[in-house]
Amino acid sequence: MAKTAEHYAKNEKSRKRHVEYQKEYNKSPEQVKKRVELNKINRQNHASGKSKVGDGKDVAHVKGSIRLKSQSSNRGSKTDSAGDKRARGKK
Repeated sequence: MAKTAEHYAKNEKSRKRHVEYQKEYNKSPEQVKKRVELNKINRQNHASGKSKVGDGKDVAHVKGSIRLKSQSSNRGSKTDSAGDKRARGKK
């Protein structure tokens, strides 16, 4: 388990504060737009046969492009995100 996951598991007050923040963040127009875009592409991939429901893949923004990526490596990944400073200059 990651350090932050351990922290939220042990600290109910912090976990509640984090969940409330995430609710607001996920409602922001920027995040809604991003989620809608990825859901649309995901539906198109299912229809065209590029992916299947339950295949363990997500549509992900990766370094300025959009591609299929495994759920386990995509969720919570910050170093692959287009705006991440740590990812700049890496090939």
